[in-house]
Amino acid sequence: MKDDPHALRTAADLDRLFGPVAEPSLRKEIDHLHPLYRRMIEASPFVVVATSGPDGLDASPRGDPAGFVVVEDDRTLLLPERRGNNRVDSLRNLVEDPRIALLFLIPGAGEMLRVNGRARLTTDPVLLERLAMDGRPPRCVTVVHVERVYFQCARAVQRAGLWRPATPPPSVPSPGAILQALSDGEIDGARYDEALPARQRDTLY
Repeated sequence: MKDDPHALRTAADLDRLFGPVAEPSLRKEIDHLHPLYRRMIEASPFVVVATSGPDGLDASPRGDPAGFVVVEDDRTLLLPERRGNNRVDSLRNLVEDPRIALLFLIPGAGEMLRVNGRARLTTDPVLLERLAMDGRPPRCVTVVHVERVYFQCARAVQRAGLWRPATPPPSVPSPGAILQALSDGEIDGARYDEALPARQRDTLY
């Protein structure tokens, strides 16, 4: 790879480029779940979970009705693990490396909430029953010990127009089309797409 004379390689390089951190950006970070931060979590139906493991990094979506991530106390979150594709990439990472980062999104709100901490996985029957949805318990629960919490400013959401009124969806490939191409035709894309809505509905929980 050709050496880039403009590469940024050190923290000092970044400091020179971006300048000092504004005071509010420092004051908003704390080590626990302030009641106002708790309200943001309780309003969020969607969170991105970031983990790291021997095979690399992973960022996975989680979603349920708002408040599905439970604030157990000011330093503990409970995240139910619902049905999925059984790859469990983030869970495989967590059993090797407990570090975890969460990004909570709230429809209609520009600000997001970032939580960093350490996690453990449990199949505690009491927790599984408590976090059941439609009578079906999660496969396991990710218990997050909170270490850092702060809100993310709204600029990224504003630039993306994330919550603007819906527009016709862009022309993107369907799941079936992707699978057919990546399997060299072994997976019938049309049949996959036809069955997908019913399969997702029937296996939501």
